[in-house]
Amino acid sequence: MRRNEREIKDRKDIDDIIRRCRVCRLAMCEDGQPYVVPLNFGYDGRSLYFHAALEGRKLDIIKGNNRVGFEFDILHDIVTAEQDCNWGAKYESVVGSGTAEIVDTLEAKKDALECIMRQYGNGVWDFKEEILKKTLVLRVRILKISGKARK
Repeated sequence: MRRNEREIKDRKDIDDIIRRCRVCRLAMCEDGQPYVVPLNFGYDGRSLYFHAALEGRKLDIIKGNNRVGFEFDILHDIVTAEQDCNWGAKYESVVGSGTAEIVDTLEAKKDALECIMRQYGNGVWDFKEEILKKTLVLRVRILKISGKARK
């Protein structure tokens, strides 16, 4: 990290940023070309969870290459300056990489979907079996993660 004074080293602080985010950008690679999608997500401290349709480009890419990157950010403010090149931002961000896999049992899908729902609110959810069968759930096992902030 070039600006190591902005590095966030405490994993609790990294986790806090993720829990305050509403969107995760998932990066994949297909035939040497990047592909990034913004997604709703769940986070349990070890893995990220995403729901998807049973078919589509994201799934096709992951089946061919399960190595992924991810990014979270919170923009707090734009810092203006007299000179254009001195502008900046107050922000918090997290980046990382991992391996994606399909969650295949109904019970594991239910747990993952509950994790996703907890990211956005509290409640008790009842996922019907017919819905679970039509929903694909991806788990990204986090291998590397880092945080950065300018406050």
